[in-house]
Amino acid sequence: MSVGSNTPVNFLFFITDQQRADHLGCYGNPVVKTPNLDALARRAGQFNNMHVATPICMPNRASLMTGRFPSTHGARHNGTPLSLQAMTFVESLRQAGYRTALVGKAHLQNMTLRPPVWPVPLESRLEQEAVRAPQGNYDQERRKYWLSSNDYDLDYPYYGFEQARLVDEHSDEVHGHYRYWLREHYPELERQVGPDGAIPTPGYALSKIRQAWRTRLPEEVYPSAYIADRGIDYLRQFAAQERPFFLKCSFPDPHHPFTPPGKYWDMYDPEKMELPPSFHGKPRSVPPHVKWLYEQRDSGNAIKNTPAIFACNEREAKEALALNYGSISNIDHQIGRMLQELDRLGLGRNTVVVFTSDHGDYLGDHQLMLKGPIHYRGLTRVPFLWAEPEGAIKAQDSDSLVSTVDIAPTILSRAGVAPYNGIQGHSLLPVMAGTKEQLRDALIIEEEGQRVILGFNTRIRCRTLLANGCRVTIYDGAEWGELYNLADDPNELNNLWDDSANAGLRARMLESLAYKMLNHVDTSPYPTALA
Repeated sequence: MSVGSNTPVNFLFFITDQQRADHLGCYGNPVVKTPNLDALARRAGQFNNMHVATPICMPNRASLMTGRFPSTHGARHNGTPLSLQAMTFVESLRQAGYRTALVGKAHLQNMTLRPPVWPVPLESRLEQEAVRAPQGNYDQERRKYWLSSNDYDLDYPYYGFEQARLVDEHSDEVHGHYRYWLREHYPELERQVGPDGAIPTPGYALSKIRQAWRTRLPEEVYPSAYIADRGIDYLRQFAAQERPFFLKCSFPDPHHPFTPPGKYWDMYDPEKMELPPSFHGKPRSVPPHVKWLYEQRDSGNAIKNTPAIFACNEREAKEALALNYGSISNIDHQIGRMLQELDRLGLGRNTVVVFTSDHGDYLGDHQLMLKGPIHYRGLTRVPFLWAEPEGAIKAQDSDSLVSTVDIAPTILSRAGVAPYNGIQGHSLLPVMAGTKEQLRDALIIEEEGQRVILGFNTRIRCRTLLANGCRVTIYDGAEWGELYNLADDPNELNNLWDDSANAGLRARMLESLAYKMLNHVDTSPYPTALA
């Protein structure tokens, strides 16, 4: 069987939350233990240059589902749900006869009832919107409703998923179907989730700012294990049926707060963690927003107990690395269990296995933590593995510049299902088969923020272009920007934006960015008449 053959195949799709590409053994990390994913990589096509459409959970997950950039699918930032009328590749598979299921995090709708932090106060907003709110139930992932009930559920099909076991949000405080299960089987443990019920860890700096705590949940009860258990249940269900399936297993870890269970909490010693090269690097020109974060930290004014980016110290970075690795090793173990069951059921002979993440994390890069509107590669570059069924020709490894939006058309193409109008990604099958080396010469990363942060006087809106081994990033309303020659400066320490010797490079990159932004203008729907 060759890559991209028309034989109907199943898909087992793994996705983690906030995992950078270089935090896997197969991507060159010498510390983190990921034997199952490393074994998968040996029979998979490994893409070494995949970047997100946007480095934010909700809009990039919407980009994955639709194959479209946030500026076109409309879920431009956290807080704006994907329209229930949006076409997704999962819905296309369902319409083509696939059985579709989700286990784990969805995050295609809002999970909280916290008010937005949009700079326009609610009382000052205009009464009418140019774009009216889409019709439908957009409370389906709200934490409040899941925790106050024992039978709250999604409306199916949910963006194409016929069935689901939801595990939304992060750490040991997730909600969804998992919480019903925990409440039924381990009520005493349910009462102890969260930082207030955790095992004391007075020596951890991250525990003091509620970015990590040692959960009382055993490994076999922790959400990652639940996702594998329910995933195995679905595999057994699908094995007894004839139609092909698409199963998405979406782990909320290793996203902060860090709560790896049991042995995974202290599997890695923070004192033995090696800081990234840029932590103590000597940048030639620090961008203003990064400088602002340093000033906040050094003056004692940094806010470190929220999901927002902050500048960290050495101890915080080392603890985060150790706990992040622990969470990843736990996920690797759970994925190994599922892959073993896939083979036991005889499904490995006809199942494509995919692994990726929704975005990365700074984890000490440039002395930064978590994520934010600063497009260093640790944040935007994610792993992507594509393993063809057993006995098929191995997909080729690639350094081609690819995007999260390419996943949807690739899966549809491999399934033999036609793409829909408006899909913006490209099928990766020609690259995997070796018939094409590159699909594009440049790639855009979008970002739209809600918050006014990092010294800006309005919410941050930025665009990044990756092209010709370089990165350029521009910010709405700013006279400055970022320009890096990644070939010579892989750690992004030397911002060349104001370097007169690189004025020509800056002009070429900005011109290319303009053309790419034009290319992103929506083509859906088709016109219905000439005029």
